Amino acid sequence: MQHTTLSLRHGLLALAVMAVWGSNFVVIRLGLDQFPPFLFAGLRFTFAALPGILLLPRPNVTWLNLAAYGLLIGAGQFGLLFLAMDGHISPGLASLVIQVQVFFTIFFSMARSGERLRGFQIAACLLAVAGIAVIAAHVNGHTTPFGLALVVLAAACWATGNIVAREGQPDNFLAYVVWGSLFSAPPLLVLSLVVDGPGAIGHALSHATLGGWVALAWQSLGNSWFGYASWGFLLARYPSATITPMALLVPVFGMGTAVLWLGEPMPAWKLAAAILVILGLAVSVFYPRLHRAWLIAAP
Repeated sequence: MQHTTLSLRHGLLALAVMAVWGSNFVVIRLGLDQFPPFLFAGLRFTFAALPGILLLPRPNVTWLNLAAYGLLIGAGQFGLLFLAMDGHISPGLASLVIQVQVFFTIFFSMARSGERLRGFQIAACLLAVAGIAVIAAHVNGHTTPFGLALVVLAAACWATGNIVAREGQPDNFLAYVVWGSLFSAPPLLVLSLVVDGPGAIGHALSHATLGGWVALAWQSLGNSWFGYASWGFLLARYPSATITPMALLVPVFGMGTAVLWLGEPMPAWKLAAAILVILGLAVSVFYPRLHRAWLIAAP
């Protein structure tokens, strides 16, 4: 039986997952100081897969589905995100912009099913687009048009990966992420070999500090293993309507840790952009539930 109200212990667990996923953008920025982006992403998925595939059974999906998910999330979402964050966009803004994957997921799902956009979805999208437009109007040395475009493309890859995962219907999502990582790591490592070259890869691996390896472990174990295992644990015990709104806290933690840890400035325009994007996300998540509750309560 699923409960509709989070217990204190499970609420704290959900909050911890959001903190890990949100602060992950700062960790990425720190790791990129020591590893080239494609190498860093490739190592992240290598250590997410190994030794995980020896501990978790292969999920009940086809190899083609696993490969598609691994390529979209690995080489697509994180390859592009790491490249963008390597000097082209600040961690706080990256944590915010990547959330437009919610709208890509809605649009792609509707395109496949033939559904039409509803009014609240159009309003939610316009709010988020307005927030992205505010960011685009304030590009500078810390955030470039190229970086912004890369993160939007990463969000589109994430959304497509979401649809692939939904259609695969894996029985264990942590196992799905771990086994999918087998297809994420190789193309990223090949890209690093081609773009960076063996010399740069060898230098990065031999000169990485303890902090660099901790950042990598945070990516592989904290973000993937702890995050997805805990998220799956919570989704098994509570309705999605209770759990999924917690994801709105990811950009809050992302921007907050960027300010506290890296001293990322938070001018008024950035706050306005954050409010617009998060408000758009909130409308897309909460409006259907509020509308349903209103209909039930209406005489």
